[in-house]
Amino acid sequence: MKHDLNQKNFQHIVILTGAGISAESGIKTFRDHNGLWENHRIEDVASPEGFERDPSMVYNFYNKRREQLLSPDLKPNFGHLALAKLEKNFHGKTTLVTQNVDNLHESAGQQNIIHMHGELLKMRCLTTNEVFTTEQSFDGQTLCACCQRPNQLRPHIVWFGEVPFSMDRIQLELSNCDLFFSIGTSGQVYPAAMFGQIAKQNGALTVEINKDPTENSPFFDKSIIGKAGEILPPFVDNFLNS
Repeated sequence: MKHDLNQKNFQHIVILTGAGISAESGIKTFRDHNGLWENHRIEDVASPEGFERDPSMVYNFYNKRREQLLSPDLKPNFGHLALAKLEKNFHGKTTLVTQNVDNLHESAGQQNIIHMHGELLKMRCLTTNEVFTTEQSFDGQTLCACCQRPNQLRPHIVWFGEVPFSMDRIQLELSNCDLFFSIGTSGQVYPAAMFGQIAKQNGALTVEINKDPTENSPFFDKSIIGKAGEILPPFVDNFLNS
C-alpha cells in the first residue's frame, strides 16, 4: 500500500463527489435537517410514485431547479476548479463520479465525468429511453423528439428505488484505480457508500475530504475535515508539485 501522496506513486485516480461540494456554490442538498428538498417532501419529487401521483408538481420542481442551475450567479467554486486542475495536470488517468445532478464540474472544465444520479440539463423518453439535452422547461405537454407525443418525457434523474447509471463502468474504474477520493459526501447513500471500500479492496489508497466526520471515516486511509473549496486548492497544488 502506498501511503505517500506523491503523484508519481499513482496512475489512475477515481474521485467521488457528493452534495457537499455543490452546497458550497449555493445549491441546497436534499438531505437538509428537516427532511425536505427545497420545501418539498423527498418522496413527492424524487420517486417514480411521486411522478405518477402528481407529474405537474414534479415537472415544476425540476424546471425550477434547472432555472436555478442556469442562473449567471451560480458558479463552480474553488473545489470544482481544483478538481478540474487535477484532471488537466495529473500525468495519469482521472475519473470523476458524481452524485450531483448539476453541471458545476463541467463548468469548471472537468472532462471525464460519470453522473451516476443523472443530470438536470437532460430529459428522457419514457418509451425509448433516449436522452435529450435541454436548458428549457418541459412538462407533460412537451412533445418528445423521438415519439412526437406528449406525456413521454421525464427528468433524467435517478429517483429513489431506481438503479444509478453506469454502475458497470464505475465498478471497472474502482477496480482499476490506485487512488480514491471521496469529497463532500456523507457516505450514507448506497451504492456510493461502498465505493471507498471497493477501491481499497482492490489496492487503492483512499482519502476522504468532508466538512464533518462520517460513519465511513475510520475506513479511509486518510480523512481530512474541512470544506472542499478551502482544502482542495492547496491540496491539489501540493499533490501536483510532489
